[in-house]
Amino acid sequence: MQAAWLLGVLVVPQLLGFGQGARGAEREWTGGWGGAVEEEQDSEALMLKHLQEALGLPSHTGEDNFTGITLDEISLDEGLWGPEEERGEPKGKEATTTPAPSPSPSPSPTQEDTVTYILGRLAGLDAGLHQLHVRLHALDTRVVELTQGLRQLRKAADDTREAVQALQEEQARAGRERGRLEGCLKGRRVGHKCFLLSRDFEAQAAAQARCVARGGSLAQPADRQQMEALTGYLRAALAPYNWPVWLGVHDRRAEGLYLFENGQRVSFFAWHRAPSPSPHPLSPSQPNGGALENCVAQASDDGSWWDHDCERRLYFVCEFPV
Repeated sequence: MQAAWLLGVLVVPQLLGFGQGARGAEREWTGGWGGAVEEEQDSEALMLKHLQEALGLPSHTGEDNFTGITLDEISLDEGLWGPEEERGEPKGKEATTTPAPSPSPSPSPTQEDTVTYILGRLAGLDAGLHQLHVRLHALDTRVVELTQGLRQLRKAADDTREAVQALQEEQARAGRERGRLEGCLKGRRVGHKCFLLSRDFEAQAAAQARCVARGGSLAQPADRQQMEALTGYLRAALAPYNWPVWLGVHDRRAEGLYLFENGQRVSFFAWHRAPSPSPHPLSPSQPNGGALENCVAQASDDGSWWDHDCERRLYFVCEFPV
C-alpha cells in the first residue's frame, strides 16, 4: 500500500503535466500527426485506468474526464498519507494561529553591575560633599571677615562714644568755667563766692540742676555778712517789686532739720516774723508749712526766709566759688 502511495505521488503530477502538454500539442499540430496523437492518448488513458484501479479511485468516462481531476478531488492527504488523526494534526479546517513568542525578560543585574552602581553613587556623593566643604570654607572666611569688621565697628563705636563723652565733659567744664566767670562778672562777689540772679521760673530741684550745670549751686548764705550782701543784691536787682527767690536750703530729709544743698546743716536763719501785736493774715510767721512746704525762698525786699512747696516755680539765685 505504501508503494502505491509513493507511485501515485511520483507519477500523477507527471502524467497531468504530460496530458496537458499533449492536448496543447494536439491543438497546435493538427494534421499529419493526428494518428500518433490518438495512439498516445489511448496509451495514456490505459495507464491512468490501471493507476486508478491500483489506487482505488473512481473511474471516469470520456476524453476529458481525467483532465478535470484536480488535486482537491484526489485527497492526497487522506488517500496517500492517511487520516489526520494518524498524523497527529487537528481535524478542524481552520489553521490554528500560533501565538507570538513573548519578549524575553531583561537579564537581572549582576553583582559587578551593583558594585559599579554603588561606586558611581558614592563618587557623586563625594563630589557633592566636596562642593559643600568648599562652600562651607567660603562661608567661614566670610564670617571671619564679618566678625573682624564688626569688631572694628565696635572699636570705632567705643572710640566715638569715648570721644563724645570727653567732648561732653569738656563742654560741661567749659560751661562751669563760663558760669563762674559770668557769675562774678554779672553778679555780686562776697568773700570767696559770687551770687548771680536768674529770672527764669523753675522748681527748686530744677533750679539746683541748672546752677550745677553752670558750675555752681543754689545760694547758701552761711553767715550774716553773706546774708546782708545777698539781700542788697536782690533788692537792687528786683526793686521796686518783691519776688521770692529760691535758696539752697531745705528740710526734705527730716522735718525741721534744715540743710544746705552740699549737705551741711544750716546754722544761720532769717525767718520772717509777723508784726505784733496785730499780725497780717497774709504774712504769718515762718516756717508754717510743715511737711507740705520743705524748701526755703528769700524775699527780695527785706531778705526774709519763707518756706514754700518745692514744686512751686520761682526765680533762683546761684552761687559760684571764686
